[in-house]
Amino acid sequence: MKIIVIGGGAAGFFSAITAAETYPTAKVTILERGQNLLGKVRISGGGRCNVTHACFSARDLVKNYPRGEKALMSPFTRFAANETIEWFEQRGVELKEEEDGRMFPITDNSETIVDCLMKAATAAGVEILRGYRVEDIIVSKVEEDTLPSIEMPTTTHNPAQFSIITNQKVLNADKIIVATGSSNEIWKTLQNMGHTIVQPVPSLFTFNIKDKRIADLAGLSVPNAIVHVQDTNLKAQGSLLITHWGLSGPGILKLSAWGARELFAKHYHFIIKINWTGHHTLDDLKNHLNAYKLEAPKKQITTPPSNFGETPQYLVPTRLWQRFIEAVQIPTDTRWADITKKHIQALAEQLTEGIFEVKGKSTFKEEFVTAGGVQLNEVNFKTFESKIIPNLYFVGEVLDIDAITGGFNFQAAWTGGWIVGKEIGIEKT
Repeated sequence: MKIIVIGGGAAGFFSAITAAETYPTAKVTILERGQNLLGKVRISGGGRCNVTHACFSARDLVKNYPRGEKALMSPFTRFAANETIEWFEQRGVELKEEEDGRMFPITDNSETIVDCLMKAATAAGVEILRGYRVEDIIVSKVEEDTLPSIEMPTTTHNPAQFSIITNQKVLNADKIIVATGSSNEIWKTLQNMGHTIVQPVPSLFTFNIKDKRIADLAGLSVPNAIVHVQDTNLKAQGSLLITHWGLSGPGILKLSAWGARELFAKHYHFIIKINWTGHHTLDDLKNHLNAYKLEAPKKQITTPPSNFGETPQYLVPTRLWQRFIEAVQIPTDTRWADITKKHIQALAEQLTEGIFEVKGKSTFKEEFVTAGGVQLNEVNFKTFESKIIPNLYFVGEVLDIDAITGGFNFQAAWTGGWIVGKEIGIEKT
């Protein structure tokens, strides 16, 4: 059995390793168009590699996938975070859990994961060919090591044999695993073969915002905010990070993932409402501000209130608080005792109902993800095999599956790769 994996990323390597380990007599080859293998693994998590997330219930895990929730339910009962942790530990890599649930190698170095996958592939006998760009896939066998005419039609004759036309030569395969991630060229090839491709659009991006209230505050973060896109049902909660170009952080990235298509349709021009406090309502916050006015009447308004309810912490960073003071035109030398009901109302609105205009997006480079790909109802998720073309398999982001940030996209890659590798050699009855 000759298996060719197209794509040298996380999903491709995991598929190839599992297939080679499960079927030792099979010849398994990875084709990578460039020279850099496992590129996303290297840069993920700021170079630490966010391998997975400490979410051990399949029912809870699927809730982190804006696209693919139903499709992944059954696969996650077979191979999910627990199995991922065990797989790496068996190969000498221990993972650690951070406070937010993300899991990294204890070395805090993505090269640990890269080395593990490379060694596992070598030990399993996987062949790796770099610099092989796939130009077409022919659903029939032609003479290998030649370059047939590009006029050759794709047929459905003898579906157990494929010929892959690359920039180097022709390679034949009994089975193909497509693990190319977001590749317009491969999607076009698959479309020509009869598959439906859901229009790809960006997911996991940050918001471009030019606003005096957050200008020159890059690096400041708020631990728990709620962001709502006006005139939509899109809402997300999480920490916010002020950047040079606007807003980022888990709260924004979640919103961009769930709203990928809706925000694309808006051309990334829309209005957001931010509750910087997370859980306080407008009236609730007004009560807290009035209470602080009585508690600290001699302090200047530039001192942000603390000790709200059972949370003994500042509501927002001091510099951001002072920007809100400026925005509602309260003189900075005003004492808390002297602020008016109008001031209290205006401050509470800034903190719980702040309006910001988004004019564009920026790529979140560590977790570049695309929503879109092979339509899910054309794939059998017991095996990740095409329902249209036998012996053709898909894994990773070539499918219309994507997740929020936090290790979930890698988990889908490990899960799909493991299942494909286990199922690919089973004879069909």
